[in-house]
Amino acid sequence: MTSHAHDPDFRHAALFYGGDDGYVDGLAPFIREGIEAEEPVRVMVPGRKTGLLREALGQDAAHVHFADMTEVGANPARIIPAWRDFVTSRAPGRRLRGIGEPIWAERTPEELVECQHHEGLLNLAFDGVAPMDLVCPYDELALGEDVVDEARRSHPIVLDGGSFRDCADYAGVEAVAAPFAKPLPDPPADAPELAFDLTSLDAVRAFVAAGAADAGLSRDRCDSLMLAVNELATNSVRHGGGSGVVRSWIDGPSFIAEVSDHGQIDRPLAGREAPRSDQIGGHGLWLVNQLCDLIQMRTFATGSVVRVHMHRH
Repeated sequence: MTSHAHDPDFRHAALFYGGDDGYVDGLAPFIREGIEAEEPVRVMVPGRKTGLLREALGQDAAHVHFADMTEVGANPARIIPAWRDFVTSRAPGRRLRGIGEPIWAERTPEELVECQHHEGLLNLAFDGVAPMDLVCPYDELALGEDVVDEARRSHPIVLDGGSFRDCADYAGVEAVAAPFAKPLPDPPADAPELAFDLTSLDAVRAFVAAGAADAGLSRDRCDSLMLAVNELATNSVRHGGGSGVVRSWIDGPSFIAEVSDHGQIDRPLAGREAPRSDQIGGHGLWLVNQLCDLIQMRTFATGSVVRVHMHRH
């Protein structure tokens, strides 16, 4: 089926399609080719799309590991760990095949930006790690032209008509390895804030707990958010100059807490790599990503900011 523009260990391709027929026509042959080659195949797409592929594959669907991307990737920072689990669970050296659809029309603007960042980071996370073909579908009929253009910049390869070809618009891995400095919208002018240092971490926890409770978060979600912000504030004290500022506010269906300091986040994959059992440090951002619904991390010459979202349900 497929002729390859080149053959690196990790091939990260975009598939641009239109509607359900284009989706199935573009992906079902790719899946079947993997099955015929006895390559492990994992498909992480939104639930309805899973049904389309299962129906098209018939009995072959039994050879595919499906997962609902609306659950696995609700927080886009959890997608790379899910692919790492797929890689580590297979026999070393065996070629793998995957389909991941992190972007769909119903994503919020905040989620969309983080998904686009994730797509770029995939090139860094798996370069030289495992022999794998990973295809990311983009619905040109449902997504904006700017989203499709960004996909071309983050994918070195395009799957088109059953063949892989180089993508001329790919920005290169260097672009995603740089610190992520896309500005966030300013907090509301009236958002409450609290300056903190080592002596006032208790006050940070109380500040966040009170705001979360007022926003209607459940006790469990209040506790999760309080733990997450405590980790961020502790990082600020240890690595961000010894102090920082925490802010909080309600934004529609979400309660948001933000921690800013004068430190730098210099690891592009921070929070997306599970800490090793013997690792000292590096657990904080990973834990925050496991606890919260969405994380936005930015680093600038003047410092860094981490904004965490918790849905109010």
